[in-house]
Amino acid sequence: MGWRAMEEADMAAVTAVSDAVHGDYTEPLAVYAERQRLFPAGCFVFDRGQGVEGYLIVHPWRHGGPPPLGELMGALPEAADSLYLHDLALMPSARGTGAGAQGAAIALEIAAAHGWRDVYLLAVNGAETFWASRGFAPVADPALAEAVCETYGDVVYMHRVVD
Repeated sequence: MGWRAMEEADMAAVTAVSDAVHGDYTEPLAVYAERQRLFPAGCFVFDRGQGVEGYLIVHPWRHGGPPPLGELMGALPEAADSLYLHDLALMPSARGTGAGAQGAAIALEIAAAHGWRDVYLLAVNGAETFWASRGFAPVADPALAEAVCETYGDVVYMHRVVD
């Protein structure tokens, strides 16, 4: 096994992974369940047959900053112009397996399949090094980057153009 579609039954495990990996940036179960309900084609779990060891959540978005942390969206934005990589989280047991690279590739494939050239994400807890190795760079708009940091704290708002 490996990456598979996220199911409603995975929500408690997804939340547990988030709690273990993200610390202050974890979100309530309702946020993950809503993202899965709104855009199931962008929700996956990493499962090698021993339980969920990670998850990937992406969804359509409009450039201008990330969704509020821990809050429900209600609906996907109309006329989405980009893909937001909400989260790629892996337990230590899944690191070094290639799951991170595979998850990033899945996100880029989804963006390309929908015609979105831009992918945005928030790198937390030092993850900007991983994302830079996948072609992401801090957003070029200093005012936007500063506004995101004022809202979220010590994060890096990153962007990549899909080839």
